[in-house]
Amino acid sequence: MKKDLSVMKRYSICCGICILAASLLGACGSPKEGDSREGAKGGKEKVEEASKVTAVSVVKLRDTDFNHEIVSNGKVTGHERADLRFATGDAIITAVYVKNGSHVAKGARLAMLDDIELREKAEQAATALAKAELELKDALIGQGFDPDDAASVPPDVMRLARLRSGYTEAEANLTAAKRALSEAVLTAPFAGTVANLTGKPWNRPDGSKPFCTLIGAAMDVRFSILESELPLLAPGDRVEVSPYSSAQTYTGRVAEINPVVDENGLVEITASVAQGKGLFDGMNVKVSVLKSVGRQLVVPKSAVVVRSGRQVVFTLDKDGKRALWNYVQTGLENLDEYTITDGLEEGMDVIVSGNVNLAHEAPVAVMR
Repeated sequence: MKKDLSVMKRYSICCGICILAASLLGACGSPKEGDSREGAKGGKEKVEEASKVTAVSVVKLRDTDFNHEIVSNGKVTGHERADLRFATGDAIITAVYVKNGSHVAKGARLAMLDDIELREKAEQAATALAKAELELKDALIGQGFDPDDAASVPPDVMRLARLRSGYTEAEANLTAAKRALSEAVLTAPFAGTVANLTGKPWNRPDGSKPFCTLIGAAMDVRFSILESELPLLAPGDRVEVSPYSSAQTYTGRVAEINPVVDENGLVEITASVAQGKGLFDGMNVKVSVLKSVGRQLVVPKSAVVVRSGRQVVFTLDKDGKRALWNYVQTGLENLDEYTITDGLEEGMDVIVSGNVNLAHEAPVAVMR
């Protein structure tokens, strides 16, 4: 009897364990809870997929006129530039009529030397010439010629009489004295601006350096371009000159091309700026040369990105929803654009913004 009760107790315990296990399994497989988890996961994936769509802007690739731009650094020099000095340094400077930065007209007085001694020499030379003229007339009369009728005197007789009388020498001395007197006044050989003025009144001119420098209104700009760019440039081409010290822009023309390539592969170009007011001799400037090279496939520089060391341009697919990766070859460039020589065709929609982190076939949305 005891044995039967023990068996029944073990049987009851086993049945209880089985019922508990079945209820737990049923709870884990609840359809409502499973559906809730799956729905939450699916919504998160849809949000993540929507966030991966990149907003981009595009332009239609067209064949258009392209202005190639050559940019270089240059230095300004005066087109007319003269270092002026007195012919003699013996006299004292009595007057200086200008200062650095003065604008003067052609022939204007710049400075003057003490000319008392020069005037005395000119007067002495004039007196000596008058005496020589009397000697010349006496010589001609002695040979039977009328001194007042020079045309009747044979040339060889007249030449000999001038030499013997000292007339030729006296005449040359007077010419030299008058020239020295005129050179006591320093004048402007052309209209321009005074620079590097060093002379002071009541001092003798420093013969080791110019009294001043005169710079004309027109300016030259010297700059260099690469040997490969030389075929794109010709005399008369338009250039734009911009000083680094201001926002002003000056227009000029290519005046000279030095036909020599230096050891660095550079060619020196000279451009002339007719209206150079505001440009200073020795000023550093940026030079830009615009040259039309005809119709080209042109893209903005922002459209070109680098992937694995190669240039890439992204375009839209036919549906306009995905970005396509295109290896390209660029040609000429200016500040804003590249020409495309290989990799794209006219009519393609080129992505010009939002392309920095794009991948091939990445989903995109075009901004309108």
